Amino acid sequence: MNRTWWKEAVIYQIYPRSFMDSNGDGIGDIKGITSRLDYLKYLGVDVLWLSPIYRSPNDDNGYDISDYQAIMDEFGTMEDFDEMLSEAHARGLRVVMDLVVNHTSDEHKWFMESRRSKENAYRDYYIWREGKDEKTPPNNWGSCFGGSAWQYDEETAMYYLHLFSKKQPDLNWDNPKVRDEVFNMMAWWCDKGIDGFRMDVISMISKTKEMPDGQVTDFYGDYGPYCIHGPNIHKYLKEMNKRVLSRYDIMTVGETPGVTTELAKQYAGEDAGELNMVFQFEHVDNHGKYGKWDDQKWQLTKLKKILTRWQTELYGKAWNSLFWDNHDQPRAVSRFGDDRQEYREASAKMLATCLHMMQGSPYIYQGEELGMTNYPFRSPDDFRDIESINAYKEWCLSGNVSHEDFWPCITFRSRDNARTPVQWDDSEQAGFTSGTPWIPVNPNYKEINAKAETKDPDSVFHYYKKLIALRKENPIMVYGKYEPLLEDSEELFVYTRTLDNEKLLIVCNFTDQDVAFTMPEEFTGRSCLIANMENDYSKNNITVKPYEAFVLVR
Repeated sequence: MNRTWWKEAVIYQIYPRSFMDSNGDGIGDIKGITSRLDYLKYLGVDVLWLSPIYRSPNDDNGYDISDYQAIMDEFGTMEDFDEMLSEAHARGLRVVMDLVVNHTSDEHKWFMESRRSKENAYRDYYIWREGKDEKTPPNNWGSCFGGSAWQYDEETAMYYLHLFSKKQPDLNWDNPKVRDEVFNMMAWWCDKGIDGFRMDVISMISKTKEMPDGQVTDFYGDYGPYCIHGPNIHKYLKEMNKRVLSRYDIMTVGETPGVTTELAKQYAGEDAGELNMVFQFEHVDNHGKYGKWDDQKWQLTKLKKILTRWQTELYGKAWNSLFWDNHDQPRAVSRFGDDRQEYREASAKMLATCLHMMQGSPYIYQGEELGMTNYPFRSPDDFRDIESINAYKEWCLSGNVSHEDFWPCITFRSRDNARTPVQWDDSEQAGFTSGTPWIPVNPNYKEINAKAETKDPDSVFHYYKKLIALRKENPIMVYGKYEPLLEDSEELFVYTRTLDNEKLLIVCNFTDQDVAFTMPEEFTGRSCLIANMENDYSKNNITVKPYEAFVLVR
């Protein structure tokens, strides 16, 4: 297995709008990021992944880009970015940009030209189709954000495809001019000195020429078989790698909805010539009675089965990316742990142990290292996220389901849970801004904040700091082979890691109950590498306390 810096890195995701506001307008910005670099260095992370900071009308919080080589006005200037990049590099921190090239904003100059006429030079930069008739879209596909995936444009009396918002038209990657534009832009950023790309929904850039109706799920047809892992996806990524990625010492991770372990080896195999790693979403995609909108926690045996498959089937063949949450997911401690006051810290540390001890590169989403929790939404007016707003309209306001039934589900899964401001201290607005924040601060900031946790050696923050430090000192945490134990247990997640003559035992209790555990003989009386609470590990039979986690070394 080849050893590289990005395999050994711990990545920290920054959602700039909610990270730190430097000028009091209530919106996080680049100068705000720069002001907190010492905090990130102290935590010990290696790479900062920035969600989009490009110029954007913000229909989808920056994932609708109108200019790839300019900075969003609310976030600052290119000079601010250059200063932040320089200051990060001075601290040994690398910076990875979010690459959003499945679609642009409808306010991008390419699309404004494309919609002018059928003969325009930019027409084929996007995916245009005739409707079935004057009032019917080309097919029944639904958008990820609700409604049809097609938008009628009166200028030329045709429809354009948007798999997300109608203000996010999909690019036509079959057009070599589009690929040239994208690759030139990527090289421009690499020449500026950035350290890699996280690639937004990159598995969706290649579509089939045929676009038939999809199988109806919920309200619309499924576009998946025709737009995900499309016919030319690997051809285009190999071209990207040859023309751009291979020329620089950078890290790449692809967001690949619908990926399997076999497909992951094609995208991110050791010798695939495409990407370094991919994000898979099986462990966060438990769907319930309202699609993704569900308030049920995972059954542990199912969660373990998914994570174990990725650990074992990619080992030595492709690299894993490890995460519990991100800007599109609810807070990890609320979803996989227990955010009640009694158990929040213990379960946050347990989840950190479980993830960081696995094989692959761990990702920390801003505030995760503090044990930040879901937001206590009171009404639909609290939402800022286009997906949550549209879902509430489509499910509730249309009369498909009652507010009482749907409310627990949407509040549990809303992306806005992850987007409330980082809780820096116990002052007004949690130290995020001197103004009114663009989205409310979680009211528990008095108890959960960075100022208090950095001073408390027993805090969630210091536990993450210790895990990160241990990873740098122990190659087994990075490269060791994973093997599951107690696969049928609904309470304990237990596995080992082995590298050469060294072996680790990881035990994590996912419940609020005491659980009896028989220690494997080879680990009886062995030293403890890290634990989130005190226990006697010298005995053969022990009681694992609620949300306890420990790691023993053989």
